[in-house]
Amino acid sequence: MPSFGTASLGRIETCHPEIQEVCFEVIPVYDFTVIWGRRGEGPQDEAFANGFSNVPWPESKHNAIEPLLSDAIDIAPWFTARPHIRWDHEREFIQLSGYILMAAAALGVELTWGGDWDSDRDLYDRNLPFDLGHFERKK
Repeated sequence: MPSFGTASLGRIETCHPEIQEVCFEVIPVYDFTVIWGRRGEGPQDEAFANGFSNVPWPESKHNAIEPLLSDAIDIAPWFTARPHIRWDHEREFIQLSGYILMAAAALGVELTWGGDWDSDRDLYDRNLPFDLGHFERKK
């Protein structure tokens, strides 16, 4: 049965408890890793400069200031064989999103997924930025 490694556990602890709850619900049935929870100013500005975020500090939901719990999480499917993260495996990211969104709905947590920002279930309209590993709490 899949479980979070030390790095993922450290990152997930920086997220809002509702996001944590959803992720802990999914990990036993779908293996994934946590790439980012909360991002401080330096990492956020670097992500923005390198095109991995479309907003600078402190405008991202990753940039929690008070309390220090992120309203966003970046995750990726985890493969047993190397490379463990395969960014070009879009299908697996979409499968993982289904597990995350179903668990969130069952727990009463409202999430927006970066693969379908307008939540119209049409992935072909490629809402930008098309960020398959990104989930954030709706407020």
